[in-house]
Formats: sequence, structure tokens, C-alpha cells
Amino acid sequence: MIRNLASRNLARLTACLMAALCVTIWASLPATADIKDADRATLDKMIGDYIRANPEVVREALLSLAERETAERRKQAMVILKNDDGDPFFGNPEASFVIYEFSDYNCGYCKRVFTTLQDLIAEDDDIKLVVKEFPILSESSLLAAQAGIAAQAQGVFEEFHVAMMTARGGVSMDSIMTAAQSAGADLDRLQADMSSPAVQAIISRTRAAAQQLEISGTPGLVIGRQIIPGAIDLGQMREIIAAERAADS
Repeated sequence: MIRNLASRNLARLTACLMAALCVTIWASLPATADIKDADRATLDKMIGDYIRANPEVVREALLSLAERETAERRKQAMVILKNDDGDPFFGNPEASFVIYEFSDYNCGYCKRVFTTLQDLIAEDDDIKLVVKEFPILSESSLLAAQAGIAAQAQGVFEEFHVAMMTARGGVSMDSIMTAAQSAGADLDRLQADMSSPAVQAIISRTRAAAQQLEISGTPGLVIGRQIIPGAIDLGQMREIIAAERAADS
């Protein structure tokens, strides 16, 4: 895959260099000359000589191409990320600022950042926290993620999430159902919804966004345009949010 990508990049680079050099060479040819009649061997030599004399052009072109592809990939990922219909959330649903958290209920660091995020939402009523259920650690992570999304559909996600994040011990179907029951969920409906195509689609959408954003672990935070691979403290969150808001004002 990497080799194919490199080959495509090289082909595109060569085409760009050829186009630029041909324009330069064309300008130096007599006005009546037909490019089809030009000496191809001479043209090839001129291009080769130019690249050998200016190797930095190749490097700069490759860097520029990589930056453009990264920006385009990031743009596509943000579109997927912001499609959060059905995703669980905390905070103000009409907030002007949204934070996305990729989370796994078996993740110890997620439980640490949970308290920080709760404090942030409590002090700032213009933040919506969207929890992207991203089960990557075990089979029970998947069950818990499915239950979280199903709890959102019943309007009891906040209570379920708090119960899961503050519970001790490992995650199991029993602990998931205990959390759901304490949240006031309809357990029969919850279990039916957990295996529904709609819930599976939301998790698949989250995985696609994570892949595009190159988020491979939890917690993963997206605060404005900033992608933070890991837990950060409340002060750092405040600073990033202030900077992002300032950039948008």
C-alpha cells in the first residue's frame, strides 16, 4: 500500500515537474517551433539536468504534495466526525463549541479525563461534549459502546456514562446492565438496540473518522481544529478552547 502510494505521488510529481519545465522550455523555443518536432532526447536531458542541479525542488514538491494530501484527508475526516447524529453527548446541545472524545469504557485514562471533562462542562455552559464510542480494547468494550449509544436513544446516556466511568472492576455484560438499570433504561429495549444496524453504523462511522484522523488510542480529543492523542488537564483544555475561539472570532 505504501509502495503504491509512493508510486502515485512520484508519478504526480513527475507530471508537475514536466509541465513546469515544458512551459519554461517552450518559452525559450522559437515562436514558430512545433513542440512535437522538438528533440525529445534534448528535452529529456534538460529535465534530468535541471532535477540533478536542483534536487531541493523534488523535496519541496513532495513535501507540498504530502501537506496537501494531509489537509484533504483531515478535511474529509472532520466531515465524518461532525456527522454526530445518534452519538451520545453531554452539555449544551445548542452550544457553539463542540469537543469530540474518542473513548473506550475499559480505558483507565478515559476514566481519568472523564472527571476533567465534567468539570469543564460544569464551568462553561457553551460547550457540547460528543462522546465517540470507540471500542478498541476488548469485546466488552464493544458491548459497552453499543449500550452507551442505545442509552442515548432513551435519553439516559449521561446517567449510564457516569455509572460506567465511576464503577470499579472490569467491564462485563453484568456491569453494563447494572449501569443501565441504575440510569433508568428500559433493559429489554436497550439490549435489542445494542445489536441494531443503526448502532453498528454509528460505531463504524466513528472508526472511519478515527482512521482518517490517525487516532489509534483512547482517549482521543478533538478540540476545535486541534487533535490531542491522550489525556490533558483542565488548564490545557481551557487554553486550547480559548485559542480556538479567538481564531474563530
